[in-house]
Amino acid sequence: MTPGVLELRGIEFAYEAGGWALRIAELDLGREGLCAIVGPNGAGKSTLLEVAAGLRRPGRGKVRLEGKGLARMSRRAIARRLGYLPQECPALFDYTVAQVAAMGRHAHGGSLELERAADCAAVERALAAADMTALRRRRLSQLSGGERRRAWVAAALAQEPAILLLDEPTQALDTSQAAAIMGVLAERAAEGLRLVMVLHDLNLAALFCERVILMQAGQIAADGPPDAVLTEERLLAVYGRHLEVIRHPTTEKPVILAKK
Repeated sequence: MTPGVLELRGIEFAYEAGGWALRIAELDLGREGLCAIVGPNGAGKSTLLEVAAGLRRPGRGKVRLEGKGLARMSRRAIARRLGYLPQECPALFDYTVAQVAAMGRHAHGGSLELERAADCAAVERALAAADMTALRRRRLSQLSGGERRRAWVAAALAQEPAILLLDEPTQALDTSQAAAIMGVLAERAAEGLRLVMVLHDLNLAALFCERVILMQAGQIAADGPPDAVLTEERLLAVYGRHLEVIRHPTTEKPVILAKK
């Protein structure tokens, strides 16, 4: 089994309140360096990520991590191989940025005091990658929304899993910061980390990701390279009549534009 691969088979998950249900017949995550999950609000992107992370148990089907059933693994055993960054990261205490990043070492037995050299090194690498080294002593209450997001991204990177699931890692970041974080994640992917992320920005998905999963009403509408998935025909069918696709003049990547 390829390290970091998540297999979802015959998945069905429904909320008690009713509405649509998540239905995934067969899906492998973690085979590519960077994979984006996109789709309109309410399409099931975050739910898919939570099921894949083992945070929501499906009514039917199985999730396997590197060939092992996720439901039979302890949370710590999962966390050593699988990381997850949610959209919202509430903190019980007003931690410093360095302490937030140190939380990522919990799966490896580390503590906020970082007594082991390996933990210290992992946190320093993560802070540098998220461009948060200079803010390491700042407390969460002293940070902007974008800075807090980057602090939690640092925590996810400090965990050093085989596969990392991120729900909107660029949330609250301006255009420059979002591109910078995506560049950092691309570098980590080149080093071997497998990343699967929910993105609302279709252009970031097109520019950085090798694979795009397009979701609609709890199901996968398309899955493949950005050129094959982010077509005007597919996007109009899923999002409606307010998007058009052109080609970037230098990269030839698809560029998605809003239109009146």
